[in-house]
Amino acid sequence: MGYLSGKASGKFLKTEVNLPLVFMLSVLPDIDLLFPVFLQHRGPTHSVIVAFLVFAPFFVVYHRKVVPYFLAFVLHPLVGDYIAGGNVQLSWPLSQQYFGMAIDIGSPVNVGLEWVFFLLAMVLMVKVGDLAVLLQPHNSNLFLAVPTFTVLLPTFLCFPLHVPVWLVLPHLFYLFIFSAAILVDVYWAVKNRSVGKLKSPS
Repeated sequence: MGYLSGKASGKFLKTEVNLPLVFMLSVLPDIDLLFPVFLQHRGPTHSVIVAFLVFAPFFVVYHRKVVPYFLAFVLHPLVGDYIAGGNVQLSWPLSQQYFGMAIDIGSPVNVGLEWVFFLLAMVLMVKVGDLAVLLQPHNSNLFLAVPTFTVLLPTFLCFPLHVPVWLVLPHLFYLFIFSAAILVDVYWAVKNRSVGKLKSPS
């Protein structure tokens, strides 16, 4: 959803979108999983109010260019978590009330929706060439370390899997693409540094 909304809003507003940043922001609300002692999952980091407050300075400086990134972030709790699992504190700190449809993550409804979004994203990524763009060296590829090491990789390090079997393939796809993009960036950074040392006067 972060990718689809980011691309759609970017095209509508005629502004370039940084893909790795969009992918990072689309999972950033789940940063609370790394700090369970201090943050309740689907609590403050999933609040629409907090999202507005955090993005407000960026809107002041960059105006409409921020819209794709804001949508990528806010649709995570507002649509994704609202539908699957529920129990989202969308209006924290004004209220600690929970919202959501509480549809189980393993239900046919959720699995079907996730596959629809996944297939739409894949078709679009291939059609507009974004898949190739992700595999080119660029410093922002390192943003992909956030979804890779906080959401995707930990999913496969726990047993039993928390992800329904039918959703393993999309997870593996993104894990592979993001990891490859990071490795490409690291490889070229190391190579350029080595070339720079060879060219520098001794």
